[in-house]
Amino acid sequence: MIGLSVGWQLARKGAEVEIFERDIAGRGAGWVAAGMLTPQAELGFEEIELFNLMRKSFELYPQFLDELKEDSGLDVIMDRCGSLFAGFDRDDMTRLRRLYDFRERVNLPAKWLTGTEAKELEPMLSPKCTCGLWMEDDAQVENRDLLNALQIAFRKRGGHIHEIANVISVKIENSKVNGIKVNDKNIEVTNLIVAAGAWSKLVEGIPENVHPPVRPVKGQIMSLRMEGDNKITQAVRGRDVYLVPKADGRLIVGASSEEMGFDTNPTAGEIYRLLERAWETVPGIYEYPIEEIQVGLRPGSRDHEPIIGDSDIDGLYFATGHYRSGILLTPVTAFELSQWIVSGKKSEILSPFQLSRFYKEQV
Repeated sequence: MIGLSVGWQLARKGAEVEIFERDIAGRGAGWVAAGMLTPQAELGFEEIELFNLMRKSFELYPQFLDELKEDSGLDVIMDRCGSLFAGFDRDDMTRLRRLYDFRERVNLPAKWLTGTEAKELEPMLSPKCTCGLWMEDDAQVENRDLLNALQIAFRKRGGHIHEIANVISVKIENSKVNGIKVNDKNIEVTNLIVAAGAWSKLVEGIPENVHPPVRPVKGQIMSLRMEGDNKITQAVRGRDVYLVPKADGRLIVGASSEEMGFDTNPTAGEIYRLLERAWETVPGIYEYPIEEIQVGLRPGSRDHEPIIGDSDIDGLYFATGHYRSGILLTPVTAFELSQWIVSGKKSEILSPFQLSRFYKEQV
């Protein structure tokens, strides 16, 4: 998602761009996702700078999708579905009240709901629901449509995608990038953007002091098929689970967060846990057929915030480490980083997310 979007925006600005993809383009973590655009729901207690980046990206989404439609001919819809947090006991009420109070302090629109009000908003919720938190400004997109549109748009703007083209190493001379080794072929480059997701740290040739501290964080997710009249209409978050209905009748249930390296095997325990949590939130899913179970590898940085910008190596840029927010942060990453590269002027909003923040800590 990130590599395609940055490449497309660079091509729109007149740059000659080639994407080297170790596997099949558009089939990474962005494919195995729910497509949520939820800056308010994702806001943590000490993440104001990250929230500002998320909110900026959310605001850029209409422009991003308009330009994408112009170049691809495909209309990807931004569904302003909102986010509904559901609580079921005293612990849930305490947790949701803290989230609500924090949003009140930072002047974010959020509405506290009684259990009855929450069930009126989403009738499929469990009768045991005792409270809710509603954030009506959150949204979602169909992430797979977005990925397909990005490939079309990138190619129509003159970009080239090389698949099954693993970048083995980077060639650097006199602190400047001048080439890459792809499989067994050497290729000259003038600028290089490392947007390799969970694999970003594995690219050889990058000096240790500018190596991105990114690791894979395993996420298991599944699609259920909603049938009959018993369909969820709202994006719902329960205890460590989310349920996101799609226009085509799928219900996305996710997602685990596991430190398991590059393992991509679905496991019975995590799938059981997700289904149990989902059933506790919306008992009606019991009859839904399971359509798909998938595993993705999120790129998690050391502080779980993205790494976007340049480095001490001339011509070497990074767009990685987006963790759980890659789809949400796609527009701001693409617009700001492409403009930075073309103009040479650093992006102010990306300033807190430079790679250098990790190495300053060591001084």
